[in-house]
Amino acid sequence: MNRIDPRMVTTAFELPGLRITQNFGVVRGIVVRSRSIVGNIGAGIQSIFGGNITLYTSMCEKARSEAFALMLDHAGEMGANAIIGARYDANEVAAGITEVLAYGTAVVVQVS
Repeated sequence: MNRIDPRMVTTAFELPGLRITQNFGVVRGIVVRSRSIVGNIGAGIQSIFGGNITLYTSMCEKARSEAFALMLDHAGEMGANAIIGARYDANEVAAGITEVLAYGTAVVVQVS
């Protein structure tokens, strides 16, 4: 399996200087996470003092990173070497359970 180089992922719909030669369509990576009771207690304590709740920040960053990696894998499995129009989305699917989705369009770009 070829994983896409993260430098070949963009939120734009083109990669400047590179020509798109093939379009594979939408690719995605999805992660579903729940907050642990320990994490909730720790975050609750942090929220008393205000500011950045680092336990939740860390959990969110990990979920986004995993979803991004899964998207790269999905595109690589299709034979793409780049992803354009990359986005993230998150939804709460149940109380305390969140889905994080990374998606974009898998393409082949001609690299000089």
